[in-house]
Amino acid sequence: MQKSQIQDFTKGKITKQLLIFVWPLFLSNLLQVVYNMVDMIVVGNVLGKVGISAVSIGGDVSHLLTFISMGFANAGQVLIARYIGAGERSKIGRFVGTMCGFLLACSLVLTALGLVFQDTLLNLMNTPAESYDGAVSYSTVCMTGLVFIYGYNVVSAILRGMGDSKHPFVFISIAAVLNLILDVIFVVGFELGAGGAALATVISQAVSFISCAIFLAKNKKQFELNIKLKHFIKWDKTMLSELVKLGTPMAIKTASIQFSKLFVNSWVNSYGVAVSAFSGIANKVANISNLVSAAINTGGSTMVGQNLAAGEFERVKSILKNLAAITLSVASVFSVLIVLFPEQIFGIFTTEPEVLSIAIGFIPIAILLFLGSALRAVMNALLNGSGNYKINFVTAILDGIIMRIGLAVLFGLVFNMKHYGFWLGDAVAGFTPFFIGVVYYATGKWKRDQQHK
Repeated sequence: MQKSQIQDFTKGKITKQLLIFVWPLFLSNLLQVVYNMVDMIVVGNVLGKVGISAVSIGGDVSHLLTFISMGFANAGQVLIARYIGAGERSKIGRFVGTMCGFLLACSLVLTALGLVFQDTLLNLMNTPAESYDGAVSYSTVCMTGLVFIYGYNVVSAILRGMGDSKHPFVFISIAAVLNLILDVIFVVGFELGAGGAALATVISQAVSFISCAIFLAKNKKQFELNIKLKHFIKWDKTMLSELVKLGTPMAIKTASIQFSKLFVNSWVNSYGVAVSAFSGIANKVANISNLVSAAINTGGSTMVGQNLAAGEFERVKSILKNLAAITLSVASVFSVLIVLFPEQIFGIFTTEPEVLSIAIGFIPIAILLFLGSALRAVMNALLNGSGNYKINFVTAILDGIIMRIGLAVLFGLVFNMKHYGFWLGDAVAGFTPFFIGVVYYATGKWKRDQQHK
């Protein structure tokens, strides 16, 4: 009999388990950042600030359409972890088929909607005239390949929910290397501009998704995936309901954050192409701040989910303490680096003085981004792992819309801090899940929720 690949986090040494599980997730996120930064670096060095602006805005518009895959894949990961913690592994195969079929349908619908409303979104973003054609090319190609992005998010979430973080890292590594090679070929060699960068991204993502799906199919016995073709077509209504209940607030949170970022960036873009170009660079710095926190959030949600379902509340407390120690340590290191080496860090993307001059005022905001990212990751692990869809919904609305847009308008327009004010509002709003999570933890409701399940 083949050994099960499913990891049980309800027993054993927490620190060791956490580091082993989270380390590949961190490396995967690092490669994702590199993967996305390569487009901007190559385009920026070939096409200058206009190219950076096009990739940044085109990426923002196409990324908006990924909210369902990110929210529902994360929810699926938590539910799989909870099935494992509750000793209900026989349900996983049927659930995976239901989730995959549902998200495939969602990706096709969103692709069609995105292409129809593309010009409207780009106009709402106040896309500079110089960058418009490039932004159209980039977003069109990315929207066309949306099904591959959805597919990779889903199969990776399935593996992570079962405690396997190593193989998603392997497949994203393949995509990162391939993306770099194709960027050089399409952008530098064939001179396809921003559209060529997008094509490189989509092809790389497709290869990564197909490779990951084949691996999962070949090893379904080790992962105890008793799955049949009919599960992808005839969805289990009860499981779909669970997925929708938990996935909807997570998707709303992702969508609302992306929407609010589009709102912020649309105002930022109105300050000219140099500010628009730096906004793209600032977004990449923000992504760097999410390197560890996203891994902690993802890994922590799985571990918390398993232990809550198993009633191991003391282990949950220890998990959260370990998560906080890791994220705050890394945030401190990132903050020191950006204070000491701002020119070297921002100079990776561009050498244009007009763009780099904006960087100095952004440094305090970057530190807030690092700290907020560290703190919310810990509480997001508790909120997501608990499976409480109501509190996730409240967090989604407050974090994604009310606080982000409200604070951006307050600092940017009311206090007349202009583009810096919009960036500051977005950074401060990032602390919202942390405060909600602290209240949820302090009241002990996270324990009572499990006793009522």
